[in-house]
Amino acid sequence: MTAAEYSAHHLQVLEGLEAVRKRPGMYIGSTDARGLMHCLWEIIDNAVDEALGGHGDHIDVVLHGDGSVEVRDRARGIPVDVEPRTGLTGVEVVFTKLHAGGKFGGGSYAASGGLHGVGASVVNALSERLDVEVDRGGKTYAMSFHRGEPGVFAGPGPDAPFAPFEDSSELRVVGKAPRGATGTRIRYWADRQIFTRDAAFSFEELEQRVRQTAFLVPGLQIVVRDERAGEPVETAYRFDGGISEFVEYLAPDAGVTDVWRLTGTGVFTETVPVLQPTGAMIPTEVERTCEVDIALRWGIGYDTVARSFVNIIATPKGGTHQQGFEQGLMKVLRAQVEQNARRLKVGNDKIEKDDILAGLTTVMTVRLPEPQFEGQTKEVLGTPAVRQIVAQVVTRELTARFSSTNRDDKAQTSLLLDKVVSEMKARISARTHKETQRRKNALESSSLPAKLADCRTNDVAESELFIVEGDSALGTAKLARNSEYQALLPIRGKILNVQKASVSDMLSNAECASIIQVIGAGSGRSFDLEAARYGKIILMSDADVDGAHIRTLLLTLFFRYMRPLVEAGRVFAAVPPLHRVIVMHPGTKPNETIYTFSEQELHALLTKLTKAGKRWQEPVQRYKGLGEMDADQLATTTMDRGGRTLRRVRVQDAEAASSVFELLMGTDVAPRREFIVDSSDRLSRERIDA
Repeated sequence: MTAAEYSAHHLQVLEGLEAVRKRPGMYIGSTDARGLMHCLWEIIDNAVDEALGGHGDHIDVVLHGDGSVEVRDRARGIPVDVEPRTGLTGVEVVFTKLHAGGKFGGGSYAASGGLHGVGASVVNALSERLDVEVDRGGKTYAMSFHRGEPGVFAGPGPDAPFAPFEDSSELRVVGKAPRGATGTRIRYWADRQIFTRDAAFSFEELEQRVRQTAFLVPGLQIVVRDERAGEPVETAYRFDGGISEFVEYLAPDAGVTDVWRLTGTGVFTETVPVLQPTGAMIPTEVERTCEVDIALRWGIGYDTVARSFVNIIATPKGGTHQQGFEQGLMKVLRAQVEQNARRLKVGNDKIEKDDILAGLTTVMTVRLPEPQFEGQTKEVLGTPAVRQIVAQVVTRELTARFSSTNRDDKAQTSLLLDKVVSEMKARISARTHKETQRRKNALESSSLPAKLADCRTNDVAESELFIVEGDSALGTAKLARNSEYQALLPIRGKILNVQKASVSDMLSNAECASIIQVIGAGSGRSFDLEAARYGKIILMSDADVDGAHIRTLLLTLFFRYMRPLVEAGRVFAAVPPLHRVIVMHPGTKPNETIYTFSEQELHALLTKLTKAGKRWQEPVQRYKGLGEMDADQLATTTMDRGGRTLRRVRVQDAEAASSVFELLMGTDVAPRREFIVDSSDRLSRERIDA
């Protein structure tokens, strides 16, 4: 476009949007994939705001193969009448004017998300092409934009010739809408002049956000469809249970309490500048209502999972609502612990925030008109009055729960206090004993278990701790090890299943306690990877079903209470042999010993020997346990660094691994039974060690 063609109409439309194109990071955070996704959230959130207001219960999000994205809703549709101050239709005002739309003045939305009313116009400014269709009043209206400027494209796609409107814009009527049908369809192509070349929509991130939104707006169905790679992929989300279901979905462990719901409202006043008809901004005191809805439950673990939202917009960095929530929790639980101090044997110790948050899964939502955020991308809520309102709701509702005479409530609140106090005691104990958990030197006395056969080296990286099943295997292992850098700790049979047990049960179990004490880095939240006394932890159990069970129980202990060791790749499983085959050679040539590690490997070896015309000593020795090997055999096959095989235990996906542990080792029996029944046809009978 030449300078001569740059009419007053263009200037009027682009005066605000040019700033967006010059400084996109101010509005969407960044111009990589994160910013691209942020634009999509803005369009989706507009449709969700309609659903929050009770208009429409279905949203479609489609990632098209040509790089565009489309959001369709069945709400009221963007207004199509002319807005008197600007002389533009509602559609053009929404997509070209910053800080204009139904989210201001409290007229259309009691509470809404969006980029302070700049969402749709910002997305439009950063799009090479945006098409909007509105069904309203029995007609379908349409309008197109090129980098924020309204006009007409001569064909499909962003590369089609574009003619901007010169004097006035036109909202075209392109068809008839079905009777009573209303809604909006927005399809846009992100501008590659703005976004980085590798920026792309993430279907997984989209699914995650859409699932989250469906939890936050009960009864709303959101369908996500990805048409970019051949066969379309489609998923639909709808949750009628709201944030209570969200907490159950997020919770990583078995519950100490049920999901509790804390709800309430509060009223506050704030002074805001209001534009008068004369054009002056007059400070006006406005009364606001803040609705608080919190779902929470405590589990047996120590991980904290917290999600906070303002008008269904996530606030990952918290803000005044989260401060109020933590303030209310601290006040109530400190008071309850003081009241029950004698039963809980607390003494003069004080519980801290981390003791309360351990094992807590919570989803907190607040709804209020025109929330103040710190920064344009709304990661922190700044409205000061919300803190006190949330704290009051939490204090009132939780105190009522602790005062309840209901048998279930009394049982759960008692268990919760036990858990909080045990977390406090574990924290104090960890702090007290931190120095004594370091590797002993020659001048220090050892408080380590007597059954530990320690190694001599002080080099942590070189040292290895073998956790050995049974005393019989320990005797052989002592003779087979290199005592310079290999330590041995025997355990008796099957240790406690920590997936089902509480923290206090785990700490009072002799086997679990000795493993944690020997490794010397603490457990749970207080675990310090730098303090671990050994470079490798090697689980050495028999090569049978019982050995596999013991290994799984040990891995569950490491995964739940010493996870950094697993994540750092310092936990291994030894691979002892299952068979010993002695191949007999004629004459004076010495016989050859070959070890095999599975039934399949044995059969393959025997077939190979038969074909070669070689004989072997019958019967083939099958090791029932580590104790059956002599020291030389154990050293050669399992402990000597030159000839052994170790399997490194890795956690590629902690959440997926956690769900498998919960399925196979948790307290809930029904899902485990279903898994066994459903998987029974895939089990080979030969693998059962009967």
